[in-house]
Amino acid sequence: MSCLNCCKTAESPSFRVAATTESVKRKMSRGYITFKSLAAAVSMKTGSSKHRQINEQIRRYGEVKNEIRVFTYNEISEAAEKFSSDNLLGEGGFGSVYKGYICDQHVAMKQLNRQGAQGTREFYAEVLMFSLVKHPNLVQLVGYCTEGDHRVLVYEYMANGSLENHLLDLRDGKKPLDWYTRMKIAEGAAIGLDYLHSSADPPVIYRDFKSSNILLDEDFNAKLSDFGLAKIAPNGQGTITSRVMGTFGYCAPEYASGGQLTTKSDVYSFGVVFLEIITGRRVIDTTRDVEEQNLIEWAQPLLKDRKQFSQIADPLLNGEFPARGLFQALAVAAMCLQEEPEKRPDMDDVVSALAILSGSKTEEKEVSGEIVKPSKHVESFRAAESMNQKEQRG
Repeated sequence: MSCLNCCKTAESPSFRVAATTESVKRKMSRGYITFKSLAAAVSMKTGSSKHRQINEQIRRYGEVKNEIRVFTYNEISEAAEKFSSDNLLGEGGFGSVYKGYICDQHVAMKQLNRQGAQGTREFYAEVLMFSLVKHPNLVQLVGYCTEGDHRVLVYEYMANGSLENHLLDLRDGKKPLDWYTRMKIAEGAAIGLDYLHSSADPPVIYRDFKSSNILLDEDFNAKLSDFGLAKIAPNGQGTITSRVMGTFGYCAPEYASGGQLTTKSDVYSFGVVFLEIITGRRVIDTTRDVEEQNLIEWAQPLLKDRKQFSQIADPLLNGEFPARGLFQALAVAAMCLQEEPEKRPDMDDVVSALAILSGSKTEEKEVSGEIVKPSKHVESFRAAESMNQKEQRG
């Protein structure tokens, strides 16, 4: 018997699993793994082995935060009334979304369009992602179905649809969002993004932050959805080189041009959406005059002149917004849209600034007898406003 064979038989399965897990953790810490890459192996499995593989992947990469149910297709079909057209909520590249009722709650059921393998990987990426994260500002995944060729994701129902519907696709007769509701939505979305960057385990780079992925409940509380492109972030503030994904106009310049991805790339995308919230304009709108088709390019010269600030605000607000609030909001957007990633604030600083704008807290908050001062970027937002005021007086 050879020594080599002896060595092979001596290696226990538990040792191999431990070694594999450690290797995976090292790759995760360097940002080499996406939820889609984890899901690729799962998508090749069938039947009960698929569910076992999903559970193994979840346990390997983090702690289970949500107990997600596995539904039969009959349960799904009955809940959506056999996918009646009356229950159709919308359609997209992923597939169709239907309203249903299951587990004593109203739900939204996203049915995968089976054409294309990419959608299948994104499907399992969503299942893995939602098993590892849980937060009030993230849409909850109730369960899923993978029976036969069927692929259905079951989410909590968000009564007011997406931010895009209320901001950029406003139907005739529909009341536009008021200023404070807009700030409330921005704050909720920022809190969700901050959770992914700072508190999720493993930390996550969203990579697809846009108005259509911000969903609203009956009280206009914002929740992030659609994590098919989410990427596991490296430890610390490291940079990942990645194939460019996402939606044109929302991607940070360093990512769009060179595939350089960090949490600050998400911060830039937040700045784009926040500017959409303030202006009521799409980031890319080919129906406008050429010089106004790109929101960022149109806004940049206006952001340098305080006298032009009122022109940036959405006309549908009819001037019903606090002037100081508008100045501060534009300062936040401008900081997030800095060309250099290192100059952009972290999302926790953005959350602190938006909490003031939305009225959810005062500028200094007393906690257990101590005064909590705003962070350095919040001070930067104020400094920008103060500078503008001095320029006006000059």
